[in-house]
Amino acid sequence: MTIHFTHNERPTVGVEMELHIVDAETGDLVSAANELLTELGRAHPGGEHPKAKHELFQSTVEIITGVCDTPEQAGDDLKVSIAELRELAEQRGLTLISSGTHPFALARDQLISPDPRYHDLIEAMQWPARRLLICGLHVHVGVADGARAIEIINELRRHLPLFLALSSSSPYFESEDSGLASARSKVFESLPTAGLPPQLADWTDFEEFMSTLLDSQCIKSIREVWWDIRPHPDFGTIEFRMCDATPTVRETVAIAGLAQTLVAWCNQRIDTRTMPAPPREWTVRENRWLAARFGIEAELIVERPDSGQPERRKVSALVRELVEELRPTAETLGTAAQLDDIVRIVEVGSGAQRQRRVVDGGGTLVDVVHFLVDNLADDDFTPR
Repeated sequence: MTIHFTHNERPTVGVEMELHIVDAETGDLVSAANELLTELGRAHPGGEHPKAKHELFQSTVEIITGVCDTPEQAGDDLKVSIAELRELAEQRGLTLISSGTHPFALARDQLISPDPRYHDLIEAMQWPARRLLICGLHVHVGVADGARAIEIINELRRHLPLFLALSSSSPYFESEDSGLASARSKVFESLPTAGLPPQLADWTDFEEFMSTLLDSQCIKSIREVWWDIRPHPDFGTIEFRMCDATPTVRETVAIAGLAQTLVAWCNQRIDTRTMPAPPREWTVRENRWLAARFGIEAELIVERPDSGQPERRKVSALVRELVEELRPTAETLGTAAQLDDIVRIVEVGSGAQRQRRVVDGGGTLVDVVHFLVDNLADDDFTPR
C-alpha cells in the first residue's frame, strides 16, 4: 500500500483545542454543542463554522486553526473562534473551560454527538469509548515528506513525556482525585490504537503497518490510529496528540511553539546527519507513565552522557535544558517568546498543580471549574 504524504516547504503550525461547555453557575457540563454550533454556523456557507466542530460528546467542542506560520498567529486564530463561541454560550448561562478532564461530571450522563462516526466508535469500542469524557490539545507541524516525518517522530518519542508533563491538567475525574497529573492520558490509551507509537524503520514500514490494519479490517482509515505522535499524510504534518487540553490559550501557544521549534531542530539534525540514535522504547514507555503520574514533579529516566548508564532527572531540569538547546533554532524561527512561556509553566505549575492548589486551599471541585473558567477567559496562568 502506497500512502501519499503532502509536501510542506516549511514547519507550518496548526492547533486543535478541545473545550468543555459548562453551566456558568453550577460548573456542571451541559450538552449544548448542537445548539451552539448550529447558531455559530448560520453565517457560514453550508451552515457550518469552519473552525468550531463537534466532538464525541455534546458537552464538548473542538476549536481549530488554519495553517499558520507562527504560534502567535495560531493563538490569535483560536481566540477569535473561542470568543464567538463564548458569546453565544454566555447568552444561555453557559461558559467554557479548557482542561484534560472535567473535575466532577460523569461520562455516563453525557449525550453523544449526532455524527454517525461517533456512534460507530461507541459501538465498536464499547466501554473504553463511553468513558472518553476528556479534552486534548493537538498540534500539527508541517514537514517535507513521509520519510522525514518518521525519522523525526522517532526522535520526538524521547521528548513526548515532557509535553505530557507540561500540559498535564486532568487530576480529577468523575469527582475523584485520580492521584495522577494526567488522568486523561490513561483514559485515552485504553483504545486499541492509542498510546505510544512504535519505533518504525522508515515510511515503507509505516505503509506496511497501516496496510496490515486496513487489510485485516481492524481499522477503516489510517486516521483511526490515535498514537501520541503520528504522521498526518493528508496535511503533510507531524501531529502531537499526547497533550491534555491546557487551561489557557497562552499555554496552548507555548506548547505549539515548543513543538514547532523541536521539529525545526530535528530537520536541522537530519540535514547535518547529527540526529541522535532513537531512545529505547521501554524507557520512553516508563517515562510516559511517570509524566502522567507526577507531571512536572516527575523524575524521568535518562542516559548519563559520560557513561550511557541510566539515571533519574527532574522534568523541570530537563525542560530547561531542552529550551536552551533549542534557543538558536527558536531565534531563527521566531519562537523565543513561546520557549520563555514553557519555562514559566515549570515555574508556576501545570494546570494539574494549579487545580489541586484550589482544593488544597479549601476549595471544592465547583471552585476548580470556576478557576478554570477564569483561566481561559483571562488567558492567564500566573498565580493570583
